Amino acid sequence: MATAELTAHELIAKHRPTLDQALEAIRTRAYWSPHPEHPKAYGENGSLDAAAGKAAFDALLGSRLDLGQPGTDGWVGGEISPYGVELGVEYPHADLDELLPAMRSGMRQWRDAGAETRAVVCLEILKRISDRTHEFAHAVMHTSGQAFMMALQAGGPHAQDRGLEAVAYAYVEQVRTPDNAEWTKPQGKRDPLALNKRFTPVPRGVALLIGCNTFPTWNGYPGLFASLATGNAVLVKPHPRAVLPLALTVQVARQVLTEAGFDPNLVALAAERPGEGIAKTLATRPEIRIIDYTGSTEFGDWLEANARQAQVYTEKAGVNTVVVDSTDDYKGMLSNLAFSLSLYSGQMCTTPQNLLIPRDGIRTDQGPKTYDEVVADLARAVDGLLGDDARANALLGALVNPDVKARLEAAPGLGEVALASREITHPEFPGAVVRTPVIVKLDGAKPDDEAAYMSECFGPVSFAVAVDSPADAVELLRRTVREKGAMTVGAYTTDDEVEQAVQEVCFDEAAQLSLNLTGGVYVNQTAAFSDFHGSGGNPAANAALCDGAFVANRFRVVEVRREAQGLS
Repeated sequence: MATAELTAHELIAKHRPTLDQALEAIRTRAYWSPHPEHPKAYGENGSLDAAAGKAAFDALLGSRLDLGQPGTDGWVGGEISPYGVELGVEYPHADLDELLPAMRSGMRQWRDAGAETRAVVCLEILKRISDRTHEFAHAVMHTSGQAFMMALQAGGPHAQDRGLEAVAYAYVEQVRTPDNAEWTKPQGKRDPLALNKRFTPVPRGVALLIGCNTFPTWNGYPGLFASLATGNAVLVKPHPRAVLPLALTVQVARQVLTEAGFDPNLVALAAERPGEGIAKTLATRPEIRIIDYTGSTEFGDWLEANARQAQVYTEKAGVNTVVVDSTDDYKGMLSNLAFSLSLYSGQMCTTPQNLLIPRDGIRTDQGPKTYDEVVADLARAVDGLLGDDARANALLGALVNPDVKARLEAAPGLGEVALASREITHPEFPGAVVRTPVIVKLDGAKPDDEAAYMSECFGPVSFAVAVDSPADAVELLRRTVREKGAMTVGAYTTDDEVEQAVQEVCFDEAAQLSLNLTGGVYVNQTAAFSDFHGSGGNPAANAALCDGAFVANRFRVVEVRREAQGLS
């Protein structure tokens, strides 16, 4: 066992104020973040500035990341950046029969440390990750294809916020029950019955985090820290094309656990050989008792059906929909939608896909607009936003994999193209595949078009679906969310009845709704400590990030009771 260089008392003194602020934030849902978004905020108090972060990332290229894990039987790698850079980083390949027992060996001490100590150790891990935000930003950029600023913000402070949020919820749920209770039941003339009762949160076992390609840290940190903070060991299985950000996370976690006197094997990495596909093998092993997964619906459904020994948390896919009925800020609506469709080339689980627009048009502050006018104006808004190549590269990033490119290229065959995609050259990375979005016009009354708009088309593809009326739009919204799921729903309307109808659909089908966004907040963005990402109540995901349900079933409370007499 490691010798503690960081005592629990020191960590509590250092991090308890941050934990308390996080607890207050999830109670009030007000804006708060301890992690700065601006790149220039880093460079003091031990954190890496932009130059040092880039140098640290460059030093990783072509290196072997030795984590000191037991059971290493070889080395694997092969990541190629969506920007065309070969990373050349090698990671340990694990003999699971040796690694998994080693991971369990430190869980008793971690359990006995208590909820507060576990929380502040997690906060120390997050603090050290935060200090390396610039380094992590390059790692996220070159595995996900995000543009640098998005990789820094979404892959850095926003991901760290989500991890801290999970720790706060985990702490709340564990301390809901007191550690001890003196129980006395009156018996009339007889002596009362007296028991001492002790309640201990106990972990389920080893948790498996199955990482995603597009947002390895943002989607990975909630499950990782929720499981670790509730006493479980965590095995991190990254997406084969996005290993580096999570491998660095594991490296930091192991260092902090060691310095805090805990077994570093409480967190370990499971990188895989090309084509090995170890996720299915791991997911059904008896040692795995919790699974967190972000990715395709097909594999998410498989996990829910087959990983019967584990508590499974999935974020899969859906068909995100926006109802466009009317607006009192037509220009703001178009600008907001254009940005939402363009950000990270639409490669977000929250990006709108279907825009439901009445075929007779909509009411606006600029007068009536026909369906064709709305679609043409939206196409011009996207064109205007992305007309400058430098700005386009900064917003779009690179296509994360060939499948996204194939869907984009196939989209024009689905209907009339209102906005054609164009190729953009990246001045720094000529190997990057950068494409602007395509908008395709479809008819909601045509069965042939339904196959397109009722299927998820992940990437920079959206459908302007003509519907007969606002009521038809609401009913199509209901059917879409019920059958396909949605991580987000948007609506633009000045009609109270339409607003109420959309809201009722979202209540009935458990979908998160954004109404009349025309400013600097977009339907595909959520803020930790305030917004719920997903609901867990429709086919797009069976869990929300973050709420009590996301953490409470990662541990059980075990009671030990004994006669009170004679106890000291």
